[in-house]
Amino acid sequence: MEEIQQERFDVLLPALMKKNNIDMWVLITREYNEDPVVKTMLPPTWLNARRRTILVFSKNKSNGTVERVAITRYPFGNLVPSIWDKEKQPNQWQALADYIIAQDPETIGINRSEDFALADGLVLTDYEALKGVLPQKFQDRMVSAQNLAVNWIETRTEKEMVLYNQLVEITHNIIQEAFSTQVITPGATTTDDVVWWMREKVAALGLKTWFHPTVDVQRTGASDLYAFDNKSKFDIIQPGDLVHCDFGITYLGLNTDCQELAYVLKRGEDQAPAFLVEALAQGNAVQDHLTDNFKAGRTGNETLALALSQAKKAGLRPQIYTHPLGLYGHSAGTTFGMWDAQEGVPGSGDHPLQPRTVYAIELNAKVYLEVWKKDIRVMLEEAGYFGPDGFEYVNKRQTELMLIGN
Repeated sequence: MEEIQQERFDVLLPALMKKNNIDMWVLITREYNEDPVVKTMLPPTWLNARRRTILVFSKNKSNGTVERVAITRYPFGNLVPSIWDKEKQPNQWQALADYIIAQDPETIGINRSEDFALADGLVLTDYEALKGVLPQKFQDRMVSAQNLAVNWIETRTEKEMVLYNQLVEITHNIIQEAFSTQVITPGATTTDDVVWWMREKVAALGLKTWFHPTVDVQRTGASDLYAFDNKSKFDIIQPGDLVHCDFGITYLGLNTDCQELAYVLKRGEDQAPAFLVEALAQGNAVQDHLTDNFKAGRTGNETLALALSQAKKAGLRPQIYTHPLGLYGHSAGTTFGMWDAQEGVPGSGDHPLQPRTVYAIELNAKVYLEVWKKDIRVMLEEAGYFGPDGFEYVNKRQTELMLIGN
């Protein structure tokens, strides 16, 4: 974790501050009420901030480096030293003001944002205290650090991407084990049994999950189409079912988010029915329509509109709700629709797509199955990376149904 943070502080942060024309970035937070950006910077042995934690990143105009200091009672781990001597200056706020005045920055970034919760971490109490201690000319130099904060959260380094591939592979492996007869006995095992097996597996591996998994089935004879609610998710898994999961883990400060599908073989079957194979192919086609439109600088709303239009012209029935993924599960960055906002998302959907960013390519295709006489949803979600060379999946994507019972 410290190696990752070192790379982010030394390489990424100076580039982002230059890009966003921020001379100084001031982050103020308190224990148990942490600014989401500060949470991504916590030393590996810290679970929370301590007392009032103040971090200041100041750009050196001559060489482009960034000085990192903490105005705290303790050093902020091994990477950000504290410069506050309480015995010489008992007032922490005045110590902050003295440092800011000495650095004389032209722009002072603070974490205030209407569009991104993760970039809105400066609470009113600390904002007013900061203004109260600064001379007016420095108050006038304060600007929203929204784009800097979002860029910090959304951008992945080379080291992080090596780890991300491994992290998604672990996620896939857990799903593959869950969707097997090692865990599922058709006719006996419930969807909730599989959910709790996943939770216990994650705990046994010393990992965490950032959300409670779901497992659900779609089958012939059931009248209700799967909906985004709490219904029709607690069933006994039967032969002939199409089983779906939504599952993710947290490890080394990164998060995954994955939805995959399996078919429960009936007696005498050794492969999934052709109509379900075709249905999955339609889900993959919707993925392609979305990711083929990824272009640096294009907003999420523009990309969404293009993808939906092209998919519908191809005869598909798509629904796209893809979100940034990384330091948080539902992270900050470019948003491509929500399940109940297919016309676009104001704010985060207007954020232009940036390189070196990861997304949960989350969507579904509604498919009518003549054999079942009903619509189903092919719900898919995979981690995808948009880099300098374009889009790629972090650790492949599902193109074949897993088989339970073979």
